[in-house]
Amino acid sequence: MARYTGPRTKRSRRARQLLDENKAKYFDRRPYPPGEHGRGRIRESQYLVQLREKQKLRHVYGVLEKQFRRYYQEANRRSGITGTALLQILECRLDNVVYRAGFARTRPQARQLVNHGHFRVNGKKVDIPSYQVRVGDVVSVKERSKETFAVQHAIDTLDRSAPEWLDVDVDKRAATVSLVPSREQIDTEIKEQLVVELYSK
Repeated sequence: MARYTGPRTKRSRRARQLLDENKAKYFDRRPYPPGEHGRGRIRESQYLVQLREKQKLRHVYGVLEKQFRRYYQEANRRSGITGTALLQILECRLDNVVYRAGFARTRPQARQLVNHGHFRVNGKKVDIPSYQVRVGDVVSVKERSKETFAVQHAIDTLDRSAPEWLDVDVDKRAATVSLVPSREQIDTEIKEQLVVELYSK
C-alpha cells in the first residue's frame, strides 16, 4: 500500500492548518504556503478552496485519493447528509479508533501498530488499518503487546480524552464502540460540505 512519505510540514503549510501535532514548531515558524509566492496574495477560486479542504481531510486521516473517492461514493449511497456520513466512515477506520482510544500518539503510529498485528477486534487479529469497526465491536491490544513501549508511552503521556462514542478501559487496554459518532462528536476541523461540492461537479 502506497503512502505519503514527503515533508509533512509542507502539507500543513499548503492547507494553512496544522495537520501533524509533532510538527507544530516548524509550522509556527513558517505558517504561510510553500513556494516563492507563498507569502504573496493569491486570488482563491472556489475550486481551490474546495480542493484544499478535500486534501486536508485526506491528509488528516492518511488516505490516498483512490480510497478516499471510494469512501465518498459509499457515503453518497447512505441515507442522510453525505458529508457527515463521509466523516463517520473515516472515524470508524481501525487505525483512527486506536488513535482516538489513546493507544497511539498519532494516526500514523496507530496505523503502524495495526499493521504490525498488535490489535484484536472482538478477539480476532486484524492488521488492516482501513478495517471498518461497527457498533459493539471491542478493539483490544494483543496480550503480548500490552506493555509495548509505544502503547504504554501513549497512555502515560497523552492528555486528550477519548470521545463519547468510545468506552475505553485503560487497564484492560480495550475500547468498545458504543455508537456511531455524530457530527458534533467529531472534532476534526473540516468543512465537509466543500468536499461534497467538489465531488458533486
